[in-house]
Amino acid sequence: MTLAGRAVALFPVAILAGMLACLVWLCHAPGLAPAAALLAVSYVVPVAAFRAHQAVWPIKIGATHLGGRRYVPWWGAHQLQYIYIALPQLEALLRIVPGLYSAWLRLWGARIGRRVHWTPNVDISDRSLLEVGDDVVIGHRTALYAHLIRKSKDNLLLYVKPICIESDAFVGGYSIFGPGVRIKAGANIDGEARGYPNQVLR
Repeated sequence: MTLAGRAVALFPVAILAGMLACLVWLCHAPGLAPAAALLAVSYVVPVAAFRAHQAVWPIKIGATHLGGRRYVPWWGAHQLQYIYIALPQLEALLRIVPGLYSAWLRLWGARIGRRVHWTPNVDISDRSLLEVGDDVVIGHRTALYAHLIRKSKDNLLLYVKPICIESDAFVGGYSIFGPGVRIKAGANIDGEARGYPNQVLR
């Protein structure tokens, strides 16, 4: 792994440390300033860091090797989102308010339509690599993974491609979809469905 890759891997720890510091501050001196700092560290800093990272090292669509000497932008982007993977409750809180989670995903670069219903335990690993149309329902514990990593000889092969869910689709709970999956408009996907890379579901 490159030096930059090792450095960005420390980002989740830094965010967690910042959150804990803000909580200690809030406990010792309750007020608006520590509460605002906690919200900023929890929700503003990761998005701002991700957008800056994307401006310099945009995620590359397609296949690449993770173990080479070159910095892999997806790795850095993944580390900048990792706090929400490790602590999914942070995003589950956003889904309580209608429309707030869709707005949150748009901040990460996702293309999200209107009136999308997200259940509290949806699992999204690549927030910027998601396209969702209007009036979509995504069921309980659905997982959307726009990347896939496989062992390839003495290296790891990474494949990245956005997931697209077209308008009026219904996705049943406990479904899992991989990179490049496209769910067509009006599709009714049963629960526990599996969408393999680049598969089209109707």
